[in-house]
Amino acid sequence: MAKPKYYVVWKGRRPGIYTRWEECKEQIHHFPGARYKSFSTKEEAERAYKEDIEGSFFTKGKSHKSSNDGAPPSFFTPDQGIDFDSISVDVGTRGNPGPVEYKGVDTRTGEVIFSYGPIPKGTNNLGEFLAIVHALAYLKKKGSKKTVYSDSRTALKWVREKKVSSELPRDSSTEEIWRLVDRAEKWLKQNTYENKVLKWDTERWGEIKADYGRKSGG
Repeated sequence: MAKPKYYVVWKGRRPGIYTRWEECKEQIHHFPGARYKSFSTKEEAERAYKEDIEGSFFTKGKSHKSSNDGAPPSFFTPDQGIDFDSISVDVGTRGNPGPVEYKGVDTRTGEVIFSYGPIPKGTNNLGEFLAIVHALAYLKKKGSKKTVYSDSRTALKWVREKKVSSELPRDSSTEEIWRLVDRAEKWLKQNTYENKVLKWDTERWGEIKADYGRKSGG
């Protein structure tokens, strides 16, 4: 059962604390300069909402850190340089190497645009590479120049070079992911695109919108 979340809206149609994403979305969707963040406990949400009302939360040069893990904020503000009209991608792995799945979501809303997997065996970076190319192919088909965000420096490098460099062996257990990677490399070499493919700034912006909540390197 999914853990409850509390959504704080500081700037939106009706600022307040909401327990359902759908209600939060109604307040911020297409609202200029909307400010919001999700919290895991009601106490954190109430404290953060109160701090902002008192004028301390969005003080220039400072960022709020939730008390549970000290993580960077996951809310977004206009001056942070995020292109919300974009697709964010991420990978979910269980072991590295291990089963891999990936998805692309609307950066503004978190709505899933595409997903793939699980692939029986692969690595986090190979999955990220596939997710970026999937997003580029999807946008090209749509005739869209939207930005694509990934939090993997390695995968972004591979996309630029149109070639992966992975030590994952090619054998029967990795047949599917290598088939997909070969196809993705071929697509990059045969197609052009005008989309920006950018590194998501996790330190400033919090986890990427497509985050699976599973951390694995490689």
